[in-house]
Amino acid sequence: MTTTPLTRSPILSWGHDALRLDLRVTDDDPVQVVHLGPSADDVADQAPNALPLVEVNATGHGRHWSSHRLVDTAIGNRLRHRAHHLGRDGGWHVLTVELHDPDTGLVAEVVYRSPDGVPALRAEVTLRNEGAGTLHLEAVTSLALGGITDLDPDTADVLWADNDWLAEFRWQRRPLRAAVPQLSGRQVRYGYGKGSFTLAGQGTWSSCEHLPMGALADRASGRAWVWQVEHNGGGWRWECSERHDTAYLALSGPTDGDHGWRHPLEPGGEFRAVPVSVAFGDRLDEAFGALTRYRRAARRPHRDHEHLPVIFNDYMNCLMGDPTTAKLLPLVDAAADAGAEYFVIDAGWYDDSAGWWDSVGEWQPSTTRFPGPRGIHEVLDRIRERGMVPGLWLEPEVVGVRSPIATALPDEAFFRRDGVRVVETGRYQLDLRHPAARAHLDAVVDRLVGEWGVGYLKLDHNIDAGSGTTGHPGEVPAAGALGHHRAHLDWLDGVLDRHPHLVLEDCASGGMRADQALLSRMQLLSTSDQQNLLLYAPIAAAAPTAVTPEQGAVWAYPQPDDTPDEVAFTLVSALLGRIHLSGQLADLRPAARALVHEAVALYRELRADLPGALPVWPLGLPAWDDPWVALALRTPTTTYLTAWRRPGTDPTITLHLPHLLDTPAVATPIFPADTRATTAWNPGAAELALTLPAAPSAVLLRLS
Repeated sequence: MTTTPLTRSPILSWGHDALRLDLRVTDDDPVQVVHLGPSADDVADQAPNALPLVEVNATGHGRHWSSHRLVDTAIGNRLRHRAHHLGRDGGWHVLTVELHDPDTGLVAEVVYRSPDGVPALRAEVTLRNEGAGTLHLEAVTSLALGGITDLDPDTADVLWADNDWLAEFRWQRRPLRAAVPQLSGRQVRYGYGKGSFTLAGQGTWSSCEHLPMGALADRASGRAWVWQVEHNGGGWRWECSERHDTAYLALSGPTDGDHGWRHPLEPGGEFRAVPVSVAFGDRLDEAFGALTRYRRAARRPHRDHEHLPVIFNDYMNCLMGDPTTAKLLPLVDAAADAGAEYFVIDAGWYDDSAGWWDSVGEWQPSTTRFPGPRGIHEVLDRIRERGMVPGLWLEPEVVGVRSPIATALPDEAFFRRDGVRVVETGRYQLDLRHPAARAHLDAVVDRLVGEWGVGYLKLDHNIDAGSGTTGHPGEVPAAGALGHHRAHLDWLDGVLDRHPHLVLEDCASGGMRADQALLSRMQLLSTSDQQNLLLYAPIAAAAPTAVTPEQGAVWAYPQPDDTPDEVAFTLVSALLGRIHLSGQLADLRPAARALVHEAVALYRELRADLPGALPVWPLGLPAWDDPWVALALRTPTTTYLTAWRRPGTDPTITLHLPHLLDTPAVATPIFPADTRATTAWNPGAAELALTLPAAPSAVLLRLS
């Protein structure tokens, strides 16, 4: 990256055609963001509601306005401008601002990055201690935005996503005023409250209970902001509230108040806060579209993102962790006949005992499940003979208490608290900062990929190891967790550096690790373990809020007893994402099998459009029990629209597609081919009337 120093001025403007950031730089105040938004917006020269670029809470310094908030810290208020530079890094615009606290000697380096043409910003903060004493950090914001003037607290809504096993991506919406009441009246004015609307993640699942995301949307103007904390552990927090009659937003990694996190920053030491990002648009769909474009620009390049091969996995509503040679061989043939290009053997392939849950960790193939002279290689060879790439399930970070690896590795290679190994449901959690833990996993992956020829690894994680680990002297558990999760990312980078064509799936009991840190490295996300096809519809429809469509793996699992409408329903769910084909394909009736073949053939035709498509929700973000659910993906020339009708609703629905306003579009059902769906398009209102006579049923349409 090349950098160029800028001339000092009261307002520093930076950005590109889709985004402009204005900073107020003076000698007497901290550097503040006075504008972030479209480049056409006016510059805000008066912003009493602005926040310092970085808020730092440290023991012995505290806040200048006492509260539970991340903002209003004494150190943040003392940080002053020392230098700034701008530059380009490939297709990214980069602004670096260096701040200094004269009282403590703390230096904060703030780096803003934005992909060219995308209204999205990534923020990273690095702290360095140039003082003489140790600073005991308790909270560090990665991004603090005050005075978001295009969001009126009286008309703004705050959005967040509840996220549970089998019930992922459930977006909720609440007026900001319901969470942050108006404190001032006609006679008395208050500029500050003490509360905020806050979410925080816990444990080793980054998205258990809630996605590490949120949004603010203005009901009057439509303008919306969407953000994400790019951290693969549970230690994250975001908050939004009101200061001086305008909204503010603060994002961070782990904190003392939420996670018991503390970090001693010794003289000469350095600490990196977790990266975060924010995107905006004139409508909520546009803001999610901007975040989608940002995610594509920010992730590690991989050919899978463009080719989108069809994957068969033997788990869901199929073998359910009980694979054998006899069961797999017919499925291999049926999957190949259907058009699958990868075949993944899921959990159980290593199990030689009565129960594999608490004995995993060695990752050697079972001899009882694969009894032939070539063992599991008989199945792997058959997969390759049928023109598919073999894949395996792996849960790398855990070791069962009965596993030989539990005694082969030292105690220091595992999560520990108070000197005792952490045990959760019969398993230990590896600490990937330890070289023995990493060497063990590297040897496993290199054997499976380099020696066995496996081209796909489904990396699962099914325990929550709690607050973290005290792996180093004086370390608090949350700090140990942060170190492990960063080592996990580094391990993934190393795996892909050695095996660049390997495809990695991010799975954690379904979608319990739906975060940008992992998805910037891994090629797919398992969106859910949900086995009920009717309940999967809102998960599939909302998945593009958390993951790009081409990375969101959705199960399509037709069953022998399903009706044709039910078979079409489950297949439709996967056609605007990544097909995770499953179910007992070999036992399907001819009509159901024909539907599977039809769906896969169609997917292979349309998948070239998915890596550039942006999501639209014609009925708004789906609620868990909505009788109608809809998702559209739009390209410059084509819109694909999936609609699901669940039982208990009228057969006709009106779908809103504002990006097609006044466009004489033609709506054509493309799957299933014999659908009974009928449509009527109103270009002046950008509305599509859709009728599906049966319930449940679903259809995929193309509007062009």
